[in-house]
Amino acid sequence: MRNLACNVAGIPFNNPIVMASGTFGFGQEYAKLYDINKLGGISCKGLTLHPRQGNNGTRVWETPGGMMNSVGLENPGIDAFLEEEMVFWETIEPVKIANLGGSNIEEYVLGALKITKDAEERRKARVRAVDMIELNISCPNVKEGGIAFGVKTDVAREVIREVRQVTSLPLAVKLSPNAENIVEMAVMCEDEGADCVSLVNTFSGMKIDIYQRRSVFSNTYAGLSGPAIKPIALRMVHQVSQHVSIPVMGMGGIASASDIIEFIMAGAEVVQVGTYNFMNLRAGEELLAGLLSFMEMENIQSLDEIRGIIK
Repeated sequence: MRNLACNVAGIPFNNPIVMASGTFGFGQEYAKLYDINKLGGISCKGLTLHPRQGNNGTRVWETPGGMMNSVGLENPGIDAFLEEEMVFWETIEPVKIANLGGSNIEEYVLGALKITKDAEERRKARVRAVDMIELNISCPNVKEGGIAFGVKTDVAREVIREVRQVTSLPLAVKLSPNAENIVEMAVMCEDEGADCVSLVNTFSGMKIDIYQRRSVFSNTYAGLSGPAIKPIALRMVHQVSQHVSIPVMGMGGIASASDIIEFIMAGAEVVQVGTYNFMNLRAGEELLAGLLSFMEMENIQSLDEIRGIIK
């Protein structure tokens, strides 16, 4: 029997395959296609304190080797998530990660408080609850003139520090590849009490309609994801893994079992699969089968044998 078990911040994962935020919804649609209990974890669609309608105009654009998106964090809001979506989450096995965004520090803090209180109450009632908060610091910081929290270390430090003080749940911080210094950012997250970092989020990109002579997206720029970004994401995961002692959740263009192996060899404890869910609706179970097949072929008994071996 191959050992796929992983551990992030004291939370056991049955395997390293986690579905990335914004690409798997809350899991219900994919559960109709395959047994999602085979997954290691699910990071839910990005949540904000209040419901959001998302961006106008074009939201998704396919690119060579990937896709661009400008969804704008459309979501039902934290209250609706806890009252409605958690009904389904109570029935499934994977580790449950609530991805939390916000426009300012107050929204992050209030959102974390709501999620934490709900989780504590559910655990007292012996009901499955959110296991971890994943802080998305790639959201615009309205009070700072639109700059993303995830770009400047000092700006990100404040929101992480404030959220850490109000939640007892394990805290992951999702890092932007657009950070001025992603290693410095990750080290700061550890210093401020984060239990884990996840990286990378989408790269800022652009698409122009040459006939309409304008950007395809209403916000001009959009987030690039998919296999095209994998070599850069892998490099960043490797760099960060060399400088922090907390676990790393690696992501960025994973579309095969060999991609998963690369990220683990680079130092990731678990990985998150995003865009590939749109390319292959049964991605989760197929990646798991491929991972097991590779381990058997290479006679790898446990992922610990290969994790972080690339120095």
